[in-house]
Amino acid sequence: MADIIISTVNEIPGKKIVENLGVVKGNTVRARNIGRDIGAGLKSIIGGEVKTYTEMIKQSREEALNRMINEALEKGADAVVGVRFMTSMIMQGASEMLAYGTAVKLK
Repeated sequence: MADIIISTVNEIPGKKIVENLGVVKGNTVRARNIGRDIGAGLKSIIGGEVKTYTEMIKQSREEALNRMINEALEKGADAVVGVRFMTSMIMQGASEMLAYGTAVKLK
C-alpha cells in the first residue's frame, strides 16, 4: 500500500491539514454464488459463522478501500480522514461495499 495515512477520525495527531482535496471513494459490487448459498443454508440450520461470506465481505472491504486510496493518490493527497464504510443491496443476491473519506494535504 502507498505511503498515505488513512484515518477514521478527522484529524491526524501531530499534523496540520492544510488543504481539503475533496471526497474520495471506492466501491465494489459482489454477488453471492450457489456454492456459498448452499453452505450458508446449512449454517442457518445448525448455526455458526458463515466463513465464506465473512471472507467475501473482507475482500470487498479491502477492494473498496484500495480504490478509495488510489483516487486519493491521484488527487495528490497525503491522507484520507473521516473514512467510513457503507454497504447496500444492489439487487437480490448482490451488494455494494463503499469506502469514502476526505482527501487532504498535510503539513
